[in-house]
Amino acid sequence: MPVVWPLSIVKLVGMTPEELSALIRSILNQAITAGELNLDPAALDAVRVERPRVREHGDWASNAALQLAKKAGTNPRALAQLIVDGLVQNDGVAHAEIAGPGFINITLNAAAAGELARSILEQGAEYGKNETLGGDVINLEFVSANPTGPIHLGGARWAAVGDSLARIMEACGGNVVREYYFNDHGAQIDRFSKSLLYRARGLEAPEDGYGGQYIEDIANAVMADNADVDPLALPEAEAQEFFRSHGVNRMFDEIKRELSDFRVEFDVYFHEDSLHESGAVDRAIGQLRDKGVIFDDGGATWLRSTDFGDDKDRVIIKSDGEAAYFAGDIAYYLDKRERGADHVIIMLGADHHGYIGRMYAMARAFGDEAGKGENLEILIGQMVNLLKDGQPMRMSKRAGTIVVLSDLVEAAGVDAARYSLVRTAMDTTLDIDLGLISSRTNENPVYYVQYAHARTKSVDVNAAKHGVTREAFDPSRLDSAADGELLAALARFPEIIAQAAQLREPHRVARYLEELAGAYHAWYGVSRVTPRADDPVTDLHRTRLWLNDATGQVLANGLALLGVSAPDKM
Repeated sequence: MPVVWPLSIVKLVGMTPEELSALIRSILNQAITAGELNLDPAALDAVRVERPRVREHGDWASNAALQLAKKAGTNPRALAQLIVDGLVQNDGVAHAEIAGPGFINITLNAAAAGELARSILEQGAEYGKNETLGGDVINLEFVSANPTGPIHLGGARWAAVGDSLARIMEACGGNVVREYYFNDHGAQIDRFSKSLLYRARGLEAPEDGYGGQYIEDIANAVMADNADVDPLALPEAEAQEFFRSHGVNRMFDEIKRELSDFRVEFDVYFHEDSLHESGAVDRAIGQLRDKGVIFDDGGATWLRSTDFGDDKDRVIIKSDGEAAYFAGDIAYYLDKRERGADHVIIMLGADHHGYIGRMYAMARAFGDEAGKGENLEILIGQMVNLLKDGQPMRMSKRAGTIVVLSDLVEAAGVDAARYSLVRTAMDTTLDIDLGLISSRTNENPVYYVQYAHARTKSVDVNAAKHGVTREAFDPSRLDSAADGELLAALARFPEIIAQAAQLREPHRVARYLEELAGAYHAWYGVSRVTPRADDPVTDLHRTRLWLNDATGQVLANGLALLGVSAPDKM
């Protein structure tokens, strides 16, 4: 539950929605303490304000009275009146009124609203950050592409979304561990090493192997790196093992380089092989057996996952004694929890949707909770289609059969690629038009936002030439409709960050930035920061410069959360 400060010390200094919500909670809490309201203080957690749909109704609105009246055993309008009476006692509230069955419309005085500009500039890069995640340790696993080829567009999307989500969660006080699961165990690695061997021999890829220029490049690099050895003269099994040990490392180094160039870094690279070599699989199965959720049947070892919501029980050790793939998942989850993760979040592609049930059942079998915000949470993302001139791109120069991350970056650049991949909800299929995201027009969302930031810097330069500085600040002068709209947009930033973290939806930050850029461009069109001709510089010009710079700060803060640059010039 949020801290409820005494009403006497709550002031709308910076005028964010959180501060106004805190004021309403304080009014209600004071009434509860005084015995005027019979309500559990925990219910105050639901109190929020939002922008009214009709701007003439005020700056902010709240349905708190409608939410809480039944719990308090009172009439919504009567509870709304109690809130209104408390609101109008605050110097920052110009007007508050009840509408309909109990909605509350709130209008702030210009000075209270305008103070936000000063608050933003004082906080700088810290503005928008919060402690809603309370220092929780969050293990976030994303990308985890098999080291058998370049990162495809689906992996590129997870790289942009996962890294942005990590940045947002850190801004909300989370202790995020970025983890990459290195799949260096299994049949796909055998096919990869065999493909390298075939290419080194000058042969086409085997029927179930991998093709593309990158296979030839890695095979040649492995041969060049080991000039003192002729792996082609080795027996078949030894030759394939040679290319496996050298080729997988080569491929993974390239994957890490591509990700780093894409501004994505990981704290942990976890090798799948280590689970089997260290005995972690046997130890995890032993813990589950001690809990009574393991049984043996037909020579195989099973998890009784139907007891925990799965649609069928799952084999862990097959009848031939080999560990099923699910056994590694069990050991890996336990390892993350034992390393201190309060929350384990795994980002998977659309083809893993059927995997959720067994994974959640496994977590519950250990005694954990599974689902949104619980010990284990799985996020499923949809595919990405790259379009050029309206037609799908299906071939890569490097990979041969699919379009990969490097194709997108080469065509559009890191900023446009990252922004385009993150601005749409991850659970929807994404079509990216190369022509659009490479254009320097307002139809290109990333250009639109970056240009807004560059414009704030241009205004700074022009203001300095005209002698306009931030030596004076009179927030009461920010009283135009455009000022109000821009200030209201700036005020929403902390709430947007908190929502994006809570809902695991980084695209909310991107869409917010586009709205803020729109409000700024509209404000720029009607608000002068510099005087005309020989007119004198006034405090209005100086105060507008504060608002201009505050907007630039929030745009930069938001773009940083998405791993996108905030250029000073465009």
